[in-house]
Amino acid sequence: MTLGFHLDGLHDLPLFEFPEPGSSVRLPEPESVVWRVSAPTYRDADEEEWTETFDRFLETVDTRRVRALVVGGWEDAYDTDSSAIVTRLIAANNRLTALEGLFLGDMDSEDCEISWIQQSDVTPLLAAYPGLRGFGVRGGSNLAFPPVKHTVLETLLVESGGLGAEVVRGIAGSELPALKDLELWLGTDEYGADSVPGDLATLLAGTHVPALRRLALRNSSIQDEIAEAVAGAPVVARLEHLDLSMGTLSDIGAVALLGGQPLTHLASLDLSHHYLSEEMLERIVAELGPQGVRVVAEDAQQPDEWDGEEHRYVAVGE
Repeated sequence: MTLGFHLDGLHDLPLFEFPEPGSSVRLPEPESVVWRVSAPTYRDADEEEWTETFDRFLETVDTRRVRALVVGGWEDAYDTDSSAIVTRLIAANNRLTALEGLFLGDMDSEDCEISWIQQSDVTPLLAAYPGLRGFGVRGGSNLAFPPVKHTVLETLLVESGGLGAEVVRGIAGSELPALKDLELWLGTDEYGADSVPGDLATLLAGTHVPALRRLALRNSSIQDEIAEAVAGAPVVARLEHLDLSMGTLSDIGAVALLGGQPLTHLASLDLSHHYLSEEMLERIVAELGPQGVRVVAEDAQQPDEWDGEEHRYVAVGE
């Protein structure tokens, strides 16, 4: 239920942690790595705040050559939103002139539970960096994403324990003509998710994302309903990879998915962390496998039962 990892790379580059003050660690060439700039979320008085670390990064590294940047933790991220970080990044856009990849909020559960991470409106970053090809954010609390237009962005990743409906509608309504890969962790209502499949309507129509080749609608407590919506979605016909993993998918959603438009053109279908019966999984593989579709269905789950009801859980909530 918790998230136990940091990013290990981004934008096809390995990750390098910008060192603490006084470190003798040799710095790599600026364009050769993803720079992770982070501060302790539970900060001692003698430790730097994130903005201080970022200022030192700007002074130390030739940022004109930096291609990718990861913002890790910031002080009191469970209580202090990312707006100051966003503002500081925007102010540095004349320094980070080669930036193509940006991720905001790379914290694991030891730093800050994903549902606790306080975000803000992150779309001004897309306006400030028109050359971004990849953008990601972790944490759904107070996250805002009004509809935007960005002509270069190829990859968009939003990880959360629960995305609000307004955020989902904003992303779905954004005009992203170069977008190839979209991944949304929709989450559960226990952590702020209140969207319905209809909030994805513009996205599923595909008109604003003509280049989309991978769609991942993951980690959803309404995964069956999502599968039903995807089954008839025009955007699916142009996809190469469809990912409905990490959620509560059961035989009900799988029947809808198989009963909709053909999926035999897909290169892969990821259903990992699912609640499918063995019979249904065998049916999916039998129908799609011979057509060349790689079906990934690891991490089978069993529902909990109490008070006469079944309870299913997403992979990441807290």
